[in-house]
Amino acid sequence: MNEKIRVGVLFGGKSAEHEVSLESARNVVEAIDSSRYDLVLIGIDRAGTWRLSTPSRLHVQAAGSALPALTAGHADERVTLVPRDSGGAHLVRSSDNRSLDALDVVFPVLHGPFGEDGTIQGMLKLADIPFVGAGVLGSAVAMDKDVMKRLLREAGIPTPDFVAFPRSGAEIDFDAVVGRLGLPVFVKPANLGSSVGVSRVDGRETFANAVELAFQYDGKILIEADAGGREIEVSVLGNDDPIASVPGEIIPRHAFYTYEAKYIDENGAGLVIPADLPDATVQRVQTLAVQAFTVLCCEGMARVDCFLRGDDEVLINEINTIPGFTRISMYPKLWEASGISYTELVDRLIQLAFERHRREQRLRTSV
Repeated sequence: MNEKIRVGVLFGGKSAEHEVSLESARNVVEAIDSSRYDLVLIGIDRAGTWRLSTPSRLHVQAAGSALPALTAGHADERVTLVPRDSGGAHLVRSSDNRSLDALDVVFPVLHGPFGEDGTIQGMLKLADIPFVGAGVLGSAVAMDKDVMKRLLREAGIPTPDFVAFPRSGAEIDFDAVVGRLGLPVFVKPANLGSSVGVSRVDGRETFANAVELAFQYDGKILIEADAGGREIEVSVLGNDDPIASVPGEIIPRHAFYTYEAKYIDENGAGLVIPADLPDATVQRVQTLAVQAFTVLCCEGMARVDCFLRGDDEVLINEINTIPGFTRISMYPKLWEASGISYTELVDRLIQLAFERHRREQRLRTSV
């Protein structure tokens, strides 16, 4: 009988999306095929400390929140991921430097900075261990909405008009922004997701506060034109030959698709899966989603968010390389509607991680 594959599930992290990560991890843990995989749960607290964790930690709610959070100062053992001389990596317990069992693959369920931006991915590559999702480059460029949109535009993939500003730049001129983008506009941190720090601005009176809020989360902000139209999402899966799911439609019941609507308020948005679209439009959405995935050097998985204007004008808004895996998240729901169950989806993602690692192992490292 073959031994089970040991999967290290990373969750939490130093990000404003910490709680969402735990909610996503809980669903991954519940969906994984326990007959094939042994799980090692590794929670990263807000200080960046790695600790061995348990499934029960994923059910502890944060004070005043409907989402879970790692409790401060809990007694779970601190661990470090250390490369092995024989290849791969294992966990080492910090208290006594005892080597724990090796990990076969890592599934990062980390949203936002310090998890979805290439930092964890770089560490895992140095540790020579397979991991789920995009690599360093794909993670980094997809996380930075400014860089992402410039690459899409360079590739001829339509995206809403935008301007980006660093905190260190000159004061942002409201009239100049509106002259280019019109109203309303959306002001958002360049390197964050889950609609954290995002504001819809309809006039001068709310502009300064929206800019300041976005700068609280990142040193660079994006101001984006209101694309209008319908909000369409599609899931992408694969490495060299990615495939796209059926599209779904988001019908916000808030001012826009907010953090609360995505993760807390089950009635915050209507989800229409599959979206009611003509066949030609479905094909257009899927084709552009796969093109964006490829242009941005993504691998494994991504959720691609689009706007549909009129009958057939599709704009790619952004791409998320570690999409939400909560029970109301679109990424797994779209694959379920496409015939891939949650359990099969997790299995495919892990196998894609091994596939990429084997490919990279064949590359020469000396002349």
